[in-house]
Amino acid sequence: MTTQNVIVAEELTKAFGDFKAVNAISFQVKKGEIFGFLGANGAGKTTAIKMLIGISKPSSGQANVAGFDVYTQTESIKKNIGYMSQKFALYDDLTVKENITFFGGIYGLSRKKIREKREQLVSELGLENISNKLVGSLPLGWKQKLSFSVSLLHDPKIVFLDEPTGGVDPITRRQFWEMIYKAADQGTTIFVTTHYMDEAEYCDRVSIMVDGKIEALNTPKKLKEQYKVASMNDVFLKLARNIE
Repeated sequence: MTTQNVIVAEELTKAFGDFKAVNAISFQVKKGEIFGFLGANGAGKTTAIKMLIGISKPSSGQANVAGFDVYTQTESIKKNIGYMSQKFALYDDLTVKENITFFGGIYGLSRKKIREKREQLVSELGLENISNKLVGSLPLGWKQKLSFSVSLLHDPKIVFLDEPTGGVDPITRRQFWEMIYKAADQGTTIFVTTHYMDEAEYCDRVSIMVDGKIEALNTPKKLKEQYKVASMNDVFLKLARNIE
């Protein structure tokens, strides 16, 4: 991790009428950092991500992602990031290999590069025996790990993960986080949203959103010290109670 900021948001806001789903949030994310974007369901995490990845225009404020402006350079942002979520689905009626080939083409990779990446990915995930099976036949955990790997096909500067471990078992969640660590070690910035507060412990820094606002931002260790509690779940509960 370096001191170079690859995401900068200043007073970023998204309003729907009088309701502010994201209310003037400001933060920075460094290159190679695992940045946790935490909060309960409905806190505004997904809305914030949509603005950062260029698919939803902010109502006000500023943001720069991978060196590009979220208002005027959304296509450049999309070329330099990866994205996956719990709801993001690979094509169930395509095989593992066909999905990798398809998304490699979407990301603009050459045929040679797609072949190389496909062989590498299948080998790393240990999918040799099922690479010709339909993705729809795979367990959810395997789908999520494959989705994450596909989001890295084009070597993006930043990967946005929106609730990536929802619905998977604890063992698969741990394996998934091992993949996240590996990507971060190779210089990829990981921006991950989750409502699993224990996953905050795996992040370099975390922000906690409550009702559209960032109410806390620091390392897990410092947040626990600040609020004099033993876990990140306790930090979140204390924040929620104070705001109520």
